Amino acid sequence: MMTSITDLSYLKEIASGDDDFISEVIQTFIHQVPKFTGNMRKYLKSGEYLRLAKEAHTAKSSVIIFGMNGLAIKLKELQLLAENQHKTETYPEYIDEFEQLCKQAIKELKSL
Repeated sequence: MMTSITDLSYLKEIASGDDDFISEVIQTFIHQVPKFTGNMRKYLKSGEYLRLAKEAHTAKSSVIIFGMNGLAIKLKELQLLAENQHKTETYPEYIDEFEQLCKQAIKELKSL
């Protein structure tokens, strides 16, 4: 069996036993991921790097809730690079990694 990429301990801690809250946060994440991905790709294509940075920052907050700290670090890197319009050729890799890891995370969350 694959190692799970999500860790719900932080979410469970802030939920204080409220399963409805946990379900709601999971559903929100599942709906947000395609929007984050779509927006990041759109801003990359149009060269709107500050908007891309802002989107990466917002997405980072969402993945932290699910214990995806490695991905959060990558999103922070993307945010800082995009704010400075630095190494723009690397942005697609960051976005692809975000999309792939989130797809995996969503599969895990849906199977809970």
